[in-house]
Amino acid sequence: MRKGEITKVSGPLVVAKGMTGSKMYDVVRVSEERLVGEIIELSGDLASIQVYEDTSGIGPGEPVYMTDQPLFVELGPGLIESIYDGIQRPLDIIREKTGDNISRGVEIPALNRDKKWHFKPLVKKGDALGPGDIIGEIEETVLVVHKIMVPPGVHGKVKSIKEGAFFVTDKVCELTNDKNIVALSMLQRWPVRLPRPNQTRLAPTVLLSTGQRVIDMFFPVAKGGTACIPGPFGSGKTVIQHQLAKWADAEIVVYIGCGERGNEMTDVLLEFPELKDPRSGEPLMKRTVLIANTSNMPVAAREASVYTGITIAEYFRDMGYSVAVMADSTSRWAEAMREISGRLEEMPGEEGYPAYLSAKVSAFYERAGRVSAQGKPDRQGALSVIGAVSPPGGDLSDPVVQATLRVVKVFWSLEDKLAYQRHFPAISWLNSYSLYTADIADEVNKHVAQDFTELSKEAMRLLEQEAELQEIVRLIGVDALSPEDRLVLEGARSLREDFLHQNAFHEIDTYASLKKQHKMLSTCLFNYNRAKEALARGVAFADIVKMETRDKISRMRYLPEADIGKIDSLNEEIMEAYDTLIKGGKTTETEAAEKEQPKGEK
Repeated sequence: MRKGEITKVSGPLVVAKGMTGSKMYDVVRVSEERLVGEIIELSGDLASIQVYEDTSGIGPGEPVYMTDQPLFVELGPGLIESIYDGIQRPLDIIREKTGDNISRGVEIPALNRDKKWHFKPLVKKGDALGPGDIIGEIEETVLVVHKIMVPPGVHGKVKSIKEGAFFVTDKVCELTNDKNIVALSMLQRWPVRLPRPNQTRLAPTVLLSTGQRVIDMFFPVAKGGTACIPGPFGSGKTVIQHQLAKWADAEIVVYIGCGERGNEMTDVLLEFPELKDPRSGEPLMKRTVLIANTSNMPVAAREASVYTGITIAEYFRDMGYSVAVMADSTSRWAEAMREISGRLEEMPGEEGYPAYLSAKVSAFYERAGRVSAQGKPDRQGALSVIGAVSPPGGDLSDPVVQATLRVVKVFWSLEDKLAYQRHFPAISWLNSYSLYTADIADEVNKHVAQDFTELSKEAMRLLEQEAELQEIVRLIGVDALSPEDRLVLEGARSLREDFLHQNAFHEIDTYASLKKQHKMLSTCLFNYNRAKEALARGVAFADIVKMETRDKISRMRYLPEADIGKIDSLNEEIMEAYDTLIKGGKTTETEAAEKEQPKGEK
């Protein structure tokens, strides 16, 4: 094995000489401890290497071993339910071998070599195969059927194929072409920085339902879409990402903990095996892959964790699955880039971040998309990316936020003001936006309700009216408003408290199906429109806000999915209550005010 020699060590950056013949992004093994590193700059025979493990105690003169291979991930059965570090080392197996602390230079295969999987072939001898063709399948978990595909760039006729229990490295199929015989196993390797190929990219016209009312109804994300959640400390970024990982309409979830605190990954590890998938009733872990690179792990490995996660997600997308990637948080990755760039003595960009920050962030998010996969049979897969961003103090002018907003299509703006008011999710309905609303409108209106998008527009107009009136209220008080304007405030309050507010820790309120969301919102707006009609026909505002149906509207969020038909009967009750009020309870505003005055003040 060719080797160079270390000349300088600066934290996670190592400079080595004698590296002639190496290429950019080649993996090297640093020192006799064989730490994993990646070449990020070449100058003559000098190579700058970012090391993905702790470099304490390593100094000049020690060897650097060249592998002449890029950083790659292993793809095959055994990925689901695994928890890896940033360079795809299985943390559970490392813990068994080295204890609670990861020893440096540990080399353990990402996929278990000692477990057999039952391979069921789907092609026969003589079939002509090309890249991406499915040759067989394995039941990896009760929720995931793992499809074994011909690797990109490989083609030929099936010479032999067999069914049975095999290790991931065993030969299961042989292809013959004009040049040679190609043996296929259940294991593929793929370089993490290279996007996996696909047949064609498709328009994002299918909604990725999340069960979160403020998202699905007002700021939806499409399957194959990209979304960004920026917000200050304590505003609920991680809780929202956990909610999306639990309830999003994706068949596979890849959760990347990129530089976040270890206790947040621990929450995922403890919760997901216990939480039941709403569609199957099985534990959520049965369709999840975790990449854990916490804040106390080496800084440089944050970059590797992001690429490792997205490559694993592309692999499942190629099988025809809908995959959701949660990256928490890309700000920590950007901080790692800033540190490495500073040690390389590169010219800094805004706030010290490297000038190529936008290019790197864009390259990551652009790997999302809904695609028609290579190979037979025809299948479509989707890869959706939802990234949290943690700008200092919630400053949305931060370079990482701005670089992210330039490439993503959905912006969920978290506000500490809402979080301090105990309004969760603390997504601002005035600052957030989604560019997918028009793309998915036809599909949602067809499958959920014809007026789904129209209802959301009507509700948003009411919330915007409230924001304008709040400015007046701050100046002259609510009593100076007309009854019509006070009714607008009351209607918007109902939307905020009864619909937008959602308790992530309540067993029923944590998730709402699209049909339930539609019924809830239509009830809130139906109540407001009936109140407006009653006000126009002479009913006092004070009588409207004292109606008993208000409490029933606020409790409809706690109706189980099986009982959402009761919301229809609530609408009938609201109609009857207003009819009674209009027919028999007509009062003037003056009479209502007199009723509320204590005796002796008239």
